[in-house]
Amino acid sequence: KLGNFTKGDADVLRKAMGKKQIEVLNKMKGKFVEGGKTNGFDEKKLEKIWTDWEAFASYAFNKSHSTCYAFVAYQTAYLKTHYRAEYMAAVMTSSLGAIDKITFFMEECKAINIPVLGPDINESERRFGVNKKGEIRFGLGGIKGTGDAAVESIIEERTKNGPFKDLFEFITRVNLRTVNKKTLESLAYAGALDCFEYHRAQYFVPGEGETINLIEKIIKYANNYAADKESTNSSLFGAFGGSEMAIQKPKIPTVQPWGDIERLRFEKDVVGFYISGHPLDMFRLELENFCTCTLDRLMATREKEDSSEIVAEEDENVTTINAEIGGKPLLLGKEIAVAGIVSSFQIRTTKTGNPFCIYKIEDYSGSVEMSLFGEDFVKFSNYIQVGHFLYLKGRLQNRWKSEDQFEFKPSQIQLLSQIREKLTKEIRLKIELDMIDETLVRQINEAVANNPGSCSLTLEVIDTIQHTEVKLLSRTRRVAPSNAFFKTLEGMTGLSFGLN
Repeated sequence: KLGNFTKGDADVLRKAMGKKQIEVLNKMKGKFVEGGKTNGFDEKKLEKIWTDWEAFASYAFNKSHSTCYAFVAYQTAYLKTHYRAEYMAAVMTSSLGAIDKITFFMEECKAINIPVLGPDINESERRFGVNKKGEIRFGLGGIKGTGDAAVESIIEERTKNGPFKDLFEFITRVNLRTVNKKTLESLAYAGALDCFEYHRAQYFVPGEGETINLIEKIIKYANNYAADKESTNSSLFGAFGGSEMAIQKPKIPTVQPWGDIERLRFEKDVVGFYISGHPLDMFRLELENFCTCTLDRLMATREKEDSSEIVAEEDENVTTINAEIGGKPLLLGKEIAVAGIVSSFQIRTTKTGNPFCIYKIEDYSGSVEMSLFGEDFVKFSNYIQVGHFLYLKGRLQNRWKSEDQFEFKPSQIQLLSQIREKLTKEIRLKIELDMIDETLVRQINEAVANNPGSCSLTLEVIDTIQHTEVKLLSRTRRVAPSNAFFKTLEGMTGLSFGLN
């Protein structure tokens, strides 16, 4: 009515605002202002109204949506407060298939002290569930290669006749027509059979002098057991029992357990992400002390809160400012240090015949795809192998001939396992004054004596009551930044440490 719009024009304006179609809005502005002036309205007021509409169009909510969102927000806040584990399990179940989201929610669970455990043949349901201790269990249905029929069969048998007491009872109770070799392999890789107290390598590595692994042996055992049971039931003397003893249980092979890296790699293959740990756990100190950025922040642009502040201050230039916000990463042009594990890589050839590499590196927060061209490929490509732990220093810059695209250009790539030894100059210990006693002093002395090295050692004593601290430098002892040393320190109450 202000601008003499027809109902059709008004509807076009409504759609443009709802779908944030800035070009359509710009075309309609002149018509609105001219129509308003014809109706006798002040041009400055019409400009102000239109500017408000542009701001509204950049993030519009109608009242019915706002009301519904408020109600849902209240419900979810209530559930997360009073049924935390159940709520988080439901949220993760709704995100199955979206690995990044599940990883994010697992970190949230860790932040609010809810353990997220791997799958367990005696506790897991089909999807994420909560056990009697209030811990979240990964669902059997989320393991690749298990099959829906096998999962339903296992849960049905467990519900009907109780938990499985050991591996041999499990294999004789389940339906082998649905629970096949592939199912058992997937369950073992994922850790769902860990409750039977055998480590995962024992299921796959044949014992000395043997040609088949434990999974193949227990399938053979179960088939013989079923055949013997059927034969006994049909026998004239079946009622006297004792025939089951004729089926000898297979011998469990004595083999070396997998290392953390190998175990977690198989776990990720069948689950999609790491549950029982992370390959980077052994490098947590390096990530915390020598990296300036996590991978999820590498390409981050301005936050939404910043954009709302700018819009409020410069409401006459909303469209231009919104186009700039989110365009350039905050770290563009700055020197950055990141680290992670290489999860994939490909070597390709350019149109001119030169090789280049595209690889993905991931840390706790997420993953980023990077590339190496020209001299960088020649210099660094040997480092890029799946499973390698890397430390990268470089700058974020505009991609060649693409002002709106960005890439990380490394100036250094090193093996992460060598970084602590190369970069650590000082180890800092922090102790609260009231936690110091003879036992702690003796433990620190023993740990330092057992780990001689080249790093200087400083001790910061903090008085939380007087709000003072004293920094002490050891002039006679130097230490090595070894995992054994830090593991010893972690067991000392009231002590924290860092690297420099």
